[in-house]
Amino acid sequence: MNRELSISEKLEKELSLKELQIKSLLTITQAINDNVSTDGLFNMYRSFLSWEMGIDKMILFVKGGEDWNTATFINVEEEYHDSLIEECEQYKRLHTVKEEDHPSIKFFDIIIPVYHKDYPIAYALIGGIKDKEDIYNKIQFITTITNIIAVAIENKRLFKKQIEQEKLNKEMELAKEFQQRLIPEKIPESEFYEVHTYYKPHFNIGGDYIDFMKFSDNRFAVVIADISGKGVAAALLMSNFQAMLQSLIFQYRDLETFVFALNQAVYRITKSDKFITFFVAEIDTEKKELRYINAGHYPPILYNEGKMSELKTGSTVIGAFEKLPFINEEKITLAPDALLFCFTDGLVDIQNEEGDYFDEEKLKKFISDNKNQKLSEFNANLINTLETFKGKNEYVDDIALLATKVF
Repeated sequence: MNRELSISEKLEKELSLKELQIKSLLTITQAINDNVSTDGLFNMYRSFLSWEMGIDKMILFVKGGEDWNTATFINVEEEYHDSLIEECEQYKRLHTVKEEDHPSIKFFDIIIPVYHKDYPIAYALIGGIKDKEDIYNKIQFITTITNIIAVAIENKRLFKKQIEQEKLNKEMELAKEFQQRLIPEKIPESEFYEVHTYYKPHFNIGGDYIDFMKFSDNRFAVVIADISGKGVAAALLMSNFQAMLQSLIFQYRDLETFVFALNQAVYRITKSDKFITFFVAEIDTEKKELRYINAGHYPPILYNEGKMSELKTGSTVIGAFEKLPFINEEKITLAPDALLFCFTDGLVDIQNEEGDYFDEEKLKKFISDNKNQKLSEFNANLINTLETFKGKNEYVDDIALLATKVF
């Protein structure tokens, strides 16, 4: 009779445990379906192990990107957390702690690793299971709950990352469209001059800038700039820069005052956190005269009177200092068919598969060989030359080209 009662009590206890497990599983599953917060799921996991499973000691580590974080724990001093995760990383399957294991994990009974494909996403260390009866079944259920919680948290992280990436992609696409509107698509044609531009951002959004301003039928300005940084921040600065430039250049009669005012306007925005290399040239086709200022930009090349020269006169970069330390303007008389070629440093940073750069000498030779071409063909041939030169190498930076010819 006593034996039958003992069996009955045992079956009743097993049934109660099964009911508890099913109830806990349903509660956690419902919480996941209801999109309970990450902290809420961790608290449920902790309460379940402590109150329902009678666990005396526990710590749960989860992977957050590249780093491991302590998600929740019971009776484990925080000073030991780092050493514990280091020991866990060697295990890929459920591990029963043995006498010969490292001392730091001997306070626990089992280590439960949770993997997503070939990558660990969580480790749970469980110790001090008070009721040892039917311990195998308890360990199995704790393992199941740990996997469910860890996978749910990982899915939350991946979903959040996906949403952030989609938002970033949308912002980048909008910034790309916005930036493309800042670059002039078509330069007005004239019988006195020809201007042609080409722009290739390294990524979707670049930091290079090209512009053309017409003052009269025989007087205009060309601008090329390289804004430090990339992405949305560079695009926003470019937008502000364009607005300031196009406003100020029509206010001042001389380039020195214009560049001085432009630097102050940019500095008020950047506070020297970012800077802009900048080149501006004003050309009078009637007087056959070119005046320019180079503010720290890669020197444009001028083909004039059968000779090539680099236009270096000017100042330091725009936006780095509240007041430019020096500023100089140079004036050059232009011969018929003079060619001004401006570019950003992404052009001369290109390397071929042997490690050679497309340097100034190669560029000058190209200009000499192609100076008589129509400028649209000139820029197209240069891009084809670059493609052949670099071979399988990638472009390393934005490339902006601005070619100007005076007849």
